[in-house]
Amino acid sequence: MEIVLWVILGLIVIGVLWMIGIYNGLVRLRNEVKNAWAQIDVQLKRRYDLIPNLIETVKGYMTHERETLEAVTNARNMAQQISGTAGAGARAQAESELSQALSRLLVTVEAYPDLKANQNFLALQEELTSTENKISFSRQYYNDSVLKYNNKTEMFPSNFVASVTGFKASEFFEVTLAAEREAPKVSFS
Repeated sequence: MEIVLWVILGLIVIGVLWMIGIYNGLVRLRNEVKNAWAQIDVQLKRRYDLIPNLIETVKGYMTHERETLEAVTNARNMAQQISGTAGAGARAQAESELSQALSRLLVTVEAYPDLKANQNFLALQEELTSTENKISFSRQYYNDSVLKYNNKTEMFPSNFVASVTGFKASEFFEVTLAAEREAPKVSFS
């Protein structure tokens, strides 16, 4: 009888240790998702800081493009307002709209050769391009982290521990504009 008691006690201890291991794995993955989101946030704030300088540099040259400049400013303000309160989906939508407004601005710049030669503008454009690349890499890392975390929270047996301890699936940071999903069309004719 004593041996059976020890076996049962051993199984209980193994079960508890197993649940602790799964719980700690979930915590680690959730923290990885939070860290990845913070990396996106850093790059988005960097982009927010660049936009006023870009607008000021462009403003003097583009007197007839007020609507384009206002669209960029409004998109930036909306993205900043949403940044602390919304989930990944809503924030991704706002950031996609900002990216689209910036793209329209940079396309409009092509009509202003003096502006394209301005050293301040060139430096800001280079910095913005670098920041956009960093945002893209950060978004990819975030989505990879979310995938691992969501898999862990949804797959058996860790889904049992996740549901009991309150772990919920995270949202992906997805591109929502069709224009960003399409590859650019290049024509050499």
